Amino acid sequence: MKRQWTPEELVEQFTLLLDEVALLETKVGANQLGYAVWLKFFQHEARFPRSRQEIPKAVISYLAAQLDLSPRLLQDYSHQGRSGARHRIEIREFFGFQESTLKDAEAMKDWLSQQTGSDI
Repeated sequence: MKRQWTPEELVEQFTLLLDEVALLETKVGANQLGYAVWLKFFQHEARFPRSRQEIPKAVISYLAAQLDLSPRLLQDYSHQGRSGARHRIEIREFFGFQESTLKDAEAMKDWLSQQTGSDI
């Protein structure tokens, strides 16, 4: 994710929409901000951040302001705990993604073999 964002880009890329706000209604404090940050990061990058350092401070501040929360609360978000794992599942489902399985890998292998005319 790029590091510098103009105010116009923040509005365009990171404004929480009504259906996204609805996902946040049952979360409070650090969980609400963490969820919002992970949601918008995933929406933009099609993956979750590996660390908080990947998320520009301007993005965190912009999302926190929309939720009327302190950006510092993100430090308290446990993205690797049970809540974080549940949040990642919900976010993937919201965007229609699923974690790949061995069955998916086999299907991809079969498809590639058909497309290339070779045995992979």
